[in-house]
Amino acid sequence: MVTDPIADFLTRIRNAQMARHRIVEIPASNVKKRITEILYDKGYILKYKFEDDNKQGIIKIALKYHPETKEPAIKALERVSRPGLRQYAKPADLKRVMSGLGIAIVSTSKGVMTDKEARTQNVGGEVMCHIY
Repeated sequence: MVTDPIADFLTRIRNAQMARHRIVEIPASNVKKRITEILYDKGYILKYKFEDDNKQGIIKIALKYHPETKEPAIKALERVSRPGLRQYAKPADLKRVMSGLGIAIVSTSKGVMTDKEARTQNVGGEVMCHIY
């Protein structure tokens, strides 16, 4: 049983990249689907596909690598808020990740979004993870 599904999501991607896998399969949830969409929109992954298996569902993610050096597009995935210590931030307190080169994924009352979108919509929330 997984106690922190978002940390499991990030760890599966991290492990697949270290093993140089092309595709990783992750059990689906609405929050994980939204995080996957954000990763795709920001160019961190190549493609994604949601599959229904009459249970929970599966997210298939095609990982992105540099064509010449074979380095992964995602350098680091860091879980910020965790079940034992939740991290919340107001819009003004949302810090930039790597001076704006990375993104923070924030769960707000208006849905899951990046830190930049949360600042423009003037909403705060739980800072779930940093990606760069």
